[in-house]
Amino acid sequence: MWSRRIVLGAGAVALALLVLRDAPYRPAPPEPVAVGPVVPRPPIVSRKAWRADEGMVRERATYTGAVSAVFLHHTGHLNGYDCADVPRMLREMQRDHVESDGWDDIGYNFVVDRCGTIYEGRAGGVGRPVQGAHTKGFNADSIGIAALGTFGPGTTVPPAIEAGIVKVAAWKLRSGADPRGTVRLVSTNDESTYKKGEVARLHVISGHRDAFRTDCPGDVLYERLPVIREAVARLRKSAESVR
Repeated sequence: MWSRRIVLGAGAVALALLVLRDAPYRPAPPEPVAVGPVVPRPPIVSRKAWRADEGMVRERATYTGAVSAVFLHHTGHLNGYDCADVPRMLREMQRDHVESDGWDDIGYNFVVDRCGTIYEGRAGGVGRPVQGAHTKGFNADSIGIAALGTFGPGTTVPPAIEAGIVKVAAWKLRSGADPRGTVRLVSTNDESTYKKGEVARLHVISGHRDAFRTDCPGDVLYERLPVIREAVARLRKSAESVR
């Protein structure tokens, strides 16, 4: 004959199983992942600081694997803006991305202005692998960094913008990624240069035009990609050497 304690315990287990079986399944959010070797996180202006409209965000952030690729963009703004106006410009960009483009939030993971200030873009946590809406077909396991401005023929890339891009890319790329190398990615969208399911071999640090039919990030910034790759590699190597 079972003791009263055993009977009560068995009843509790049965009740727990019933509750677990009937309860809706809510997967736990993924844990933060390592974002680079030992490259320190650069200063980043938060969404709260630039006063992003969190009520405009349509869906909670989606998380993917560690960052294996970086896609560089330009935003199309005139280059003579006052850096003090950037928070307002970001709010306008967020509204345009949501209301005009139909995205859940601002598309880029990070934005760098002409003064070298780095801004948090899409919501979800700068230290986590947030899936953006920046490069159709290749938003998973990647980040989009946008240079605030226009970098077509006849323009120049401010050294401060380039330095900011280098810092973010060096910090966010997964451990073991070679900034000067290539990565194998699978397209998830027929609207990219590659059909859905097609394997693409892209630079670890690419321009938007490498995966989509566009002039972005502008000829001048695109021509700087080899220099940017080398700078990211040097920064990561330097960080690793002082472990």
